[in-house]
Amino acid sequence: MSLTNATGPSIGVEPMVQYFRSGAKDFAASTLTLQSTINLLRKDDTTSVATARTQLKACRLQYKKIEFFLEYFFKTSSLIYNTPAKAEIEEPYMEYNEPVGMQVMEALLYEEDVIANKAALLEQVNVIRSSAEDLLSLLYGFTADDKQVLESVRIELIRVYTLGITGFDAPLLKSGITESYEALNAVKVVLAPYLDKRAPYADSVIYYLDKSLWFLEAGKDFDAFDRLRFLRQYALPLQRTLGYMIRDMQLVLNTTGGVLNYSAEHLFSKDAINIDAFPAAGNEKFKSVETFPLSGIAATPALYKFNSPDAFSSTTATVNGALISLGKKLFHETALSGNNKISCATCHRPEKHFTDGLATSVAFDGHSHVRRNAPSLFYAGFQYGQFWEGRIKSLEEQALDVVHNPFEMNGDAAKVLQLPAYTVLFKQVFPDSTVTAEKVAVAIAAFVRSLNPRNSSFDQYITGDTTALSAAQVRGFNLFMGKAQCGTCHFAPLFNGLVPPLYNLTELEVLGTPKNEDLARPLADTDKGRYDVLNISFYEQAFKTPTVRNVSATGPYMHNGAFTTLENVVEFYNKGGGSGIGLETPAQTLSAAPLQLTKQEVADVTGFMRALEDKLP
Repeated sequence: MSLTNATGPSIGVEPMVQYFRSGAKDFAASTLTLQSTINLLRKDDTTSVATARTQLKACRLQYKKIEFFLEYFFKTSSLIYNTPAKAEIEEPYMEYNEPVGMQVMEALLYEEDVIANKAALLEQVNVIRSSAEDLLSLLYGFTADDKQVLESVRIELIRVYTLGITGFDAPLLKSGITESYEALNAVKVVLAPYLDKRAPYADSVIYYLDKSLWFLEAGKDFDAFDRLRFLRQYALPLQRTLGYMIRDMQLVLNTTGGVLNYSAEHLFSKDAINIDAFPAAGNEKFKSVETFPLSGIAATPALYKFNSPDAFSSTTATVNGALISLGKKLFHETALSGNNKISCATCHRPEKHFTDGLATSVAFDGHSHVRRNAPSLFYAGFQYGQFWEGRIKSLEEQALDVVHNPFEMNGDAAKVLQLPAYTVLFKQVFPDSTVTAEKVAVAIAAFVRSLNPRNSSFDQYITGDTTALSAAQVRGFNLFMGKAQCGTCHFAPLFNGLVPPLYNLTELEVLGTPKNEDLARPLADTDKGRYDVLNISFYEQAFKTPTVRNVSATGPYMHNGAFTTLENVVEFYNKGGGSGIGLETPAQTLSAAPLQLTKQEVADVTGFMRALEDKLP
């Protein structure tokens, strides 16, 4: 076991390992008890079911004490214990995850006939127990250093803030707040050796860590927990001061491929997630023309105004300014279309938050409609797949697909070769001034990546302006991230399908969205979604989870534009999605259990979503 750093003896590796040894033994013991309670399940014995649920919760709490260690150092091994209770293919890596573990058990324990699931429950608990008994074998030949220890806990903080307090892992047990306490308490134990060294900012870290734990312990009621106060007053300051401490100790390590920016103040800072880490192109023909970095596009406010290069603070940003300005001009260029009448802005109108306000956009012929709704382009760069079914990976490829699609623009991206004005503009950006389709796509994509204003009322509130949200909107955030379960698919801080804490994959969901808005008389939609791209059964009707930022300005909603109001969208979820309203949706990933939201709660949730609307220039 390595206990040294490049700069000398380690501080926290050995204490962390000892903590894991103890926690692993306790977790293994709890799985044995869980196995016993499952064996005792009896028909018509509601007490045995309640006991099994209670013990599952206890088992989960023990797991949360060692979660940071397993998830960081032994990710593959952790999948046995806590994967989602649904068949998944995690993209872009194409890793198939068979449902297994405690989340699967939770779902089985809350079905109507629990006893009918006893064999399946025993199968699950046997796998968990046998694996837990061998946890300590993971330490054979284990090596680590302080940088890894500290990165593991800073990632755990993000996991708590985005998944723990939302109940992502245990929506039926509603144990997310207590689980978050255990996970954060583990962070306190692991940080103790560093804090004892009286490192810079140690006092602040101790203060905010203790306050966060106090607040979690005092607010165990999952539905009533004040998540917004927790984040703003305690959790985010903890993340900020811990970052300062790690920086000043010169122990920064980033193994996230640059997706997470550890120089950001906290999770809700504009630069917390690095847009440069997302697919810039699907193949070398695009990469070959990107002879400059794109850094600074995501973090610079209101870049889509492009009034002058003075908006940028460096030579690189000035180059990007020219590129984005070129992209903006091309975005509005009708010469790219086959009839010289249509541009990207036809269906993505800036004054409508880059949508067109239609259920489905008008097609090239001027009277028919394309298959799906035109989503907002705000924050479109923060994804691993474009279009509703994620069939294309990069914004560059998406731009060319739309331009060349006979039903959309039916054009040729290289047509601007015929326009002398573009020769000068391209020369300002590209060393080789030849206009090609690939360069057109790169410029348009750079413009779209700049559409990240983050200036909504919510953004103002979370960064310090406590007058920016109404009391109803504060309640709405807490519902969104709690009882309403919105935050378990629309993940903070972008509120889209980017899965935390690493934000390294984009989630697709099967909701059973109807063809019409009448929830009492729903009609089945025939659009098969991602199944048309990959013929995998549980991809039927699977669509990408879009951001709900600016959702109040970008209706109609869903992939088919079926819903005209936010209230009806929330009510659809409130009733349990397609299955909940009576549609046959065998692969539905959304729980069919009603959320039991009152009319006031629905109003509060939609009120919060309206607070996510960015102000246009």
